[in-house]
Amino acid sequence: MSNLVLHSVSAESGRLDCVIERVLVVDDSPAQRRVLSALLTRQGFEVIEAGSGQEALGCLAAEPIDLILSDWMMPGMDGLELCARVRALALDRYVYFVLLTSKNEKGAVVHGLDMGADDFLAKPFNADELRARIKAGARILKMERELSDKNRLITSTLNEISALYDAVDRDLVEARKMQQSLVRERNRDFGVADVSLLLKPSGHVGGDLVGFFRAGEGKVAVYSIDVSGHGIASALMTARLAGYLSDGAPEQNIALVRPEGGDFVARPPAEVAALLNALMLEEMKSELYFTIIIGYLDLESGRVDIAQCGHPNPALLRADGVVEYRGEGGMPVGLLAEADYTQWHLHLAPGDRLLFYSDGFTECTDASGEMLEEEGFARMIRSNAELHGNAFFEALVWDLDMFHTARDFADDLSCAMIEYRGAGQDRLK
Repeated sequence: MSNLVLHSVSAESGRLDCVIERVLVVDDSPAQRRVLSALLTRQGFEVIEAGSGQEALGCLAAEPIDLILSDWMMPGMDGLELCARVRALALDRYVYFVLLTSKNEKGAVVHGLDMGADDFLAKPFNADELRARIKAGARILKMERELSDKNRLITSTLNEISALYDAVDRDLVEARKMQQSLVRERNRDFGVADVSLLLKPSGHVGGDLVGFFRAGEGKVAVYSIDVSGHGIASALMTARLAGYLSDGAPEQNIALVRPEGGDFVARPPAEVAALLNALMLEEMKSELYFTIIIGYLDLESGRVDIAQCGHPNPALLRADGVVEYRGEGGMPVGLLAEADYTQWHLHLAPGDRLLFYSDGFTECTDASGEMLEEEGFARMIRSNAELHGNAFFEALVWDLDMFHTARDFADDLSCAMIEYRGAGQDRLK
């Protein structure tokens, strides 16, 4: 082993302004350890000495070390093997490793770097060179530890965000249950007609709503709503709209009025649309808007009076299997104060079905991005015409899923369906 020669030993006192506090000096020569230790102590470092590689590993296990200065040539475990062993340890901080060597061949330096050494200090060296090498290591350790601190902060923040997301996810699961409860009945038999409802949000909660309510003597109102956007805000809007069109509380239903001393009767559907528009703009003052189609079925005659406000054209499945689309478009609710809402009507014959559906059906895309559109939806309706009620809806969703092929639907799916048997086919319930 070559002798360690020091030139121009600095007499500076005070610790280096760096992140290195504790230095481990590893050398089988006690004299050279003392020389290095004295020099490092004068520069402000806490120094620990080890006479062998094995002893150095014990020191690492006992307390944290910032930097190791190790002689390359030592009996037993040399400095190169010690470096490899240090790098294999699961330490909670990075240790900067400097090999002291008289080797100056390029191949030896490359081999040392491959084994995990950070720097080399050729013997003989002086105190200023040692100090410069340590400062260089300190800069690297500072960046490494700042990065580690930032990573820990990021990990902690991500854990907090994950916990918040889990809490929000649990709340959304409950919100989905509550939104589904807005559709308390999925099917009701009105004697000469059945009304069935489908509500399938694309996420936890959505902006679609379907429902029905008694609209006076011998009439049933059926509606389908699609609030703009998705998520919590849209779901809250549907909940509020459900209250305005409640089947269980006619005195709160804005579609119904009660003349003095009389029973509840229905406002014209176009008037209902205008009232909802005024509520959206004057009271709710929301950035959201919605499309709606609402129709009143006269159970005896089969006439349906309809107000359509930006909602897709309803599909009419005739008893003979023909699918027709009727509609006049109209303006969505909650966009313009001066919007004008009108109404129109159609007649259902015995065996006919009328579907008020959301655009989640017709705007559903296949693997190539092509939309199903009205023609494709009509084919699905015809292919499942032998089914009724909720079984019909389940088949529609199945076919749509086969068409879509992706894991989840991009938009909410909802539909309200009237199946008309005709007066005289059954008693009025």
